[in-house]
Amino acid sequence: MSKHKRLVAKIAPSSSTPKPTRDSSPYVHQREKLDWNLNIRERHDYTERQKVILEAALDSQTRSLFIDGVWGSGKTHLCVLAALKLLNTGRVDQIIYIRNPVEATSVGKLGYLKGDQSEKMAPYCVPLHDKLDELLGKPDIDRLAKGDRFQCVPLGFIRGRNWNCKAVIVDEASSMSWDDLMLLLSRCGEFTRIFFIGDSVNQNDLGSKAGFRRVFNTFDDMESKEHGIYAFELRETTDIVRSAFLRFCMRKTGVIR
Repeated sequence: MSKHKRLVAKIAPSSSTPKPTRDSSPYVHQREKLDWNLNIRERHDYTERQKVILEAALDSQTRSLFIDGVWGSGKTHLCVLAALKLLNTGRVDQIIYIRNPVEATSVGKLGYLKGDQSEKMAPYCVPLHDKLDELLGKPDIDRLAKGDRFQCVPLGFIRGRNWNCKAVIVDEASSMSWDDLMLLLSRCGEFTRIFFIGDSVNQNDLGSKAGFRRVFNTFDDMESKEHGIYAFELRETTDIVRSAFLRFCMRKTGVIR
């Protein structure tokens, strides 16, 4: 045996060497990942229940979260934080924030708003921008905006769309009907996570037509958890994290006990 053949024999792989497994995950188009790291300002005073929700939101098997909770329980904050973390690690490529453009009062309405879609939706997107300001510095927000990494979309304009690799936040979901919520679920493709936030007790814009709690109850079981869908309630005094002042007012007025 020549020197060359001896060398080849020495480095030849053993017949028992396992072959690499083929990637069987579905192929979907995804935008390039962020080429910088977001400097996310995380708080250090999350309640135990908030930590559980955040852990579920970031779990690799999670597809959807439903959070039914009172005012001031940090619902939107938790979902925006989870979406930013998913974006930062490349597990999603964009954040989509969805609102039903319904005003909070039956009197004193602004009426018709001039402008294009983004201008009309601007008042309803304030909660998203407030949370981005809490969690990120202006340079990061500006870079995300320039790269179209977050969008604010009205509920009425989602038919015909589909989302792969997105973090979708459906805020004020208790102002939506069963059909609205089913339409939103039907838009979700591969690797998309959708978070539904609402308050089925203290928000009654649609009355009997509201579908949020019905959908919440439908997915509040072990079978749904096995498919990556989780339902959480935030209705205890300890869940009110906005301020001690709000906690007192809500207890005093009977909103919580």
